[in-house]
Amino acid sequence: MSDLPDALATLLGPAGLLTDPADIAPALSDWRGLYRGAALAVLRPASTQQVADCVRICAEAGIAIVPQGGNTSMVGGATPEGNGRSVVLSLARMNRIRDIDAVDMTMTAEAGVVVKAAQDAAAEANCLFPLSFGGEGTAMIGGILSTNAGGNTTVRYGNARELMLGLEVVLPDGQVWNGLRRLRKDNTGYALRHLFVGAEGTLGIITAATLRLFARPRASEVLFCSVADEDAALAVFRRFREADETAIRAFEYMSGLGVDFAVKHIPGVALPLAQRADHYILVDLASTRADADLQGLAEQVLGAAMEAGEVLDAVIGGSEARRAALWRIREEHPEAQRKEGASVKNDVSVPVSKVPELIRRASAACGRLIPGIRPVPFGHMGDGNIHMNLEQPEGMDPAAFLARSHDIMETVNAVVRELDGSFSAEHGIGRLKTDMMESWRGGAELDAMRRIKAALDPTGIMNPGKVLP
Repeated sequence: MSDLPDALATLLGPAGLLTDPADIAPALSDWRGLYRGAALAVLRPASTQQVADCVRICAEAGIAIVPQGGNTSMVGGATPEGNGRSVVLSLARMNRIRDIDAVDMTMTAEAGVVVKAAQDAAAEANCLFPLSFGGEGTAMIGGILSTNAGGNTTVRYGNARELMLGLEVVLPDGQVWNGLRRLRKDNTGYALRHLFVGAEGTLGIITAATLRLFARPRASEVLFCSVADEDAALAVFRRFREADETAIRAFEYMSGLGVDFAVKHIPGVALPLAQRADHYILVDLASTRADADLQGLAEQVLGAAMEAGEVLDAVIGGSEARRAALWRIREEHPEAQRKEGASVKNDVSVPVSKVPELIRRASAACGRLIPGIRPVPFGHMGDGNIHMNLEQPEGMDPAAFLARSHDIMETVNAVVRELDGSFSAEHGIGRLKTDMMESWRGGAELDAMRRIKAALDPTGIMNPGKVLP
């Protein structure tokens, strides 16, 4: 322990080691403000070899390591515990894009590359890196893979796991596994890369990844619609899927209250329809064909949906600025809810066919639990992932409401379980949901996870307190 600071300082230099309390403070709390921890230092390695050397030095000293990217976790997955016997290892300085191949349609990027930077680099090569979500300007490649992030385009392109071909990982003993392969087919034993995606840094530290790229869309369109109810929203999704499944890039549901909050709290956000409604959808269409008539497709589907009473009103973007403004209504939901007051967030998924039932039943159950509670469900109806968020009743003390967080989450999860869903869709487990793992994944599944953890990290130094109860 006495030699640890000197060893790290020699390895990393002044730019790579932060020990002043003011300098390390931003790394000790999560984005939502749910957790605050303590750490001996923040390590900022600039290369894979430096990461490996940091891990080896800490392992020998018995010091835990908390990997951190953009620190945008919604579940406290990158926040250290409060005992002060850990270091935060930031990947922010490892921000190089090592290679882009427009023939293989791959990009090899280091863990500290911000998602938006990866998108921009792909675009410069006339390709598309499709992962997209509200935190893309801060979140980093290592973090989105460690949490298997989802986002808005999962219905078309899949989660982060589906966008990953290979990984470079520093193991808990300091070994470097170079699995940066860009092969579509590679049946050679266990697919080790998939162990680390979604493991939230508990099995090793992702330092680089080879990612799939796609052809850039040459036509796009966005629709914002008010619909009769949750069933109508799902019916419209089915209509678009039957008309042209390949054109759907995103299909998002929003409650009337959620849109009200965005209009109320976010400057520049306005309802683009003549009348308020209780239910809305946003449909994002895209095609790689320059001659794709997406507006014609939209008008065809909307016409039939209006005749059936499913769509009440609709607006088609028509321009890049207008499309961005429509998307902003959806993307500002988390910030608008924060400004409205305290909220309990539930990142859950059910089979797509069960989404309307989830929204209705969970809203009603929470209303019985806390009269006056305000359900604000929104999210990715097209892939079954709804953020079943609950806003405090008007006039209720925020602290008193948040004290009921566990009860609210359990109420929502009871409905999710009955609908064969998952209590964690795209945000992961982190610190927030470890107590749920036993009841949801207990038995053989959780036992296998513990065996894998023990085999790779026998001393338990990698991101302790996360994922496993």
